[in-house]
Amino acid sequence: MNLHAVQIPFHPFVLPFTIGLIFLVFYIVGKWIYWVSQFSWEDKKKIIRGFFSLKTPQAIWEVFMESLLHRKVFRRNALLGYMHMSLAFGWFLLIVFGNLETRFFTHGRINPPYIPIFFEFFEHDLTSLDYGRFFTFTMDLLLLFVLSGVGLAYFKRFRSKPLGMKNTTKHSTIDRLALTALWLIFPLRLLAESVTAGLYDAGGFITNSIGTFMMTFLPIQHFYYPSWWAYSIALGAFFVFIPFTRYMHIPTEILLIFLRKYGIVEKAIHSTYTQVELSSCSRCGICIDACQLGSDLGIVSTQSTYLIKSIRYDQPTEKLIDSCMACTRCDQLCPVGIDIASIRANERKMIQLFQENSYKYINGYEYKKAKVAYFAGCMGHLTPSVYKATLALFKKAGVDYNFIDRDGSICCGRPLQLAGQEDAAKQLIEKNIKLIENCGATVLVTSCPICAKVFTDSYKLKIPIYHHSQYLLMLAKEKKLKFEKSDLQITYHDPCELGRGLGVYDEPRELLGMAGKLIESANSRENSLCCGGSLGITNISHEQRNTIASITLSELAADKADVVATACPLCKKTFKSASENVRIADISEIMLDAVQENANKIQSEFVQEKEIETIHN
Repeated sequence: MNLHAVQIPFHPFVLPFTIGLIFLVFYIVGKWIYWVSQFSWEDKKKIIRGFFSLKTPQAIWEVFMESLLHRKVFRRNALLGYMHMSLAFGWFLLIVFGNLETRFFTHGRINPPYIPIFFEFFEHDLTSLDYGRFFTFTMDLLLLFVLSGVGLAYFKRFRSKPLGMKNTTKHSTIDRLALTALWLIFPLRLLAESVTAGLYDAGGFITNSIGTFMMTFLPIQHFYYPSWWAYSIALGAFFVFIPFTRYMHIPTEILLIFLRKYGIVEKAIHSTYTQVELSSCSRCGICIDACQLGSDLGIVSTQSTYLIKSIRYDQPTEKLIDSCMACTRCDQLCPVGIDIASIRANERKMIQLFQENSYKYINGYEYKKAKVAYFAGCMGHLTPSVYKATLALFKKAGVDYNFIDRDGSICCGRPLQLAGQEDAAKQLIEKNIKLIENCGATVLVTSCPICAKVFTDSYKLKIPIYHHSQYLLMLAKEKKLKFEKSDLQITYHDPCELGRGLGVYDEPRELLGMAGKLIESANSRENSLCCGGSLGITNISHEQRNTIASITLSELAADKADVVATACPLCKKTFKSASENVRIADISEIMLDAVQENANKIQSEFVQEKEIETIHN
């Protein structure tokens, strides 16, 4: 058929593709409209304001970089990134160049969507037309590009480790059907175009070569219509499967990126935005390897991808909801940027253990006025050497401080938040806010990253909040503390709540650099491993926690540093219980040794110290 004719060509084999495409477009548009209509008026105003701002081109750029090029996956693993990019970006380019090819040969005529997809069926001899060889070569090259990704996907399904993934996700039956359809699309396109090229001595460098080769031993004329029908059916089936499978992430991730750019975030309870995030999960499996429950304990059925899947399609079990250390490594590595921690926290809120007045018996305490309010926290009191070292440094610097939770104070509320007990946490928060405000401090300092996280996120205080590593660095820069640098070799462990939780990475390192030589471990900063003592999980045993701690500590101690430094009393306590051969010290203890005149420096050999002491001792 000649596309230069006015009549638009048609053949019944295009119907499966066309029907599937129409269904998918109407479903996605309808779903997007429904989701947006369910947002609060405040969020709708954010969307309207964002749409008519620079946020829109920024979102378009992010869609290009993440949805098509898969930049985040590339950064983690180049081969895995190439696989995803070749499928997404390659298919996109096939569509773009297919439309350009069709428009060029029909002199700019607008054609039905099936014409660019099945162009070689309707126009056999492209090589004789102007620029025909350019298009046939380009389309074959792009098809080869996509097929290379398909080949890697085949390989990954059976052997994922060479692509940097120890574990892959378990798929449902309908996911497998959609995956099969996706895997067949491009090989069937190659077959159909090769058969056509062989019959008409046309096509590009790949399709023509394959078609000519097939002609030597096969009656390929019998494959002509069946191959095009099979290609169309595979496309149509995949389009129909998309809304009901993990592949709904393809269109939904685009919407998520725009909404996120416009300032829409996860709420304190599940919302319509949650549905968008759930549908944006591709179940790529990256979060499985990121989770230490899987890598260290062999638990590979409770990771974030399975929680998201369960919430989207069903009701997750209590075990699935609770089996998480809340270390946020999966949040950090998620290529889609889903706020997994908030989604899980909202699920935990549905299980209430405390009543409205559970903490009514707690009374407030009053302390003398001071410029700095120091809060050790529960774990600080269980690791007294940390707060003692911190307060000793305060005294040397002449800090006017008040130890506000020295006697009878209450928890900051973060453990209750991690357990989903938000109402109970609010009771503690309200009482602590009064305590902090009454002491008249202008600065709040804590040695516990867990406390620092909740103070920052939930207390809405009008004074600055610092972790002790940040505040000690400030004192050093103000020349109120002077440290003597030694040859001490230090490996620093980034606590989950301080690093990924609050983004504090540089200050502890700068401070430790004043005391000795810093050695970075294999997994540091955003990729830091959890100590295993997380308060976010209660359904693993002490032995399992020690297993995680031992594995993390063995990596930290791999470079044979004199001391492993941490900035979290919980991390220190957990590491010490898991090993008797590695010297563990809080950053405050290391800095105290570096500031004391004629003091003995920290040596590489381990000196057993007593952790639980009487607070008033």
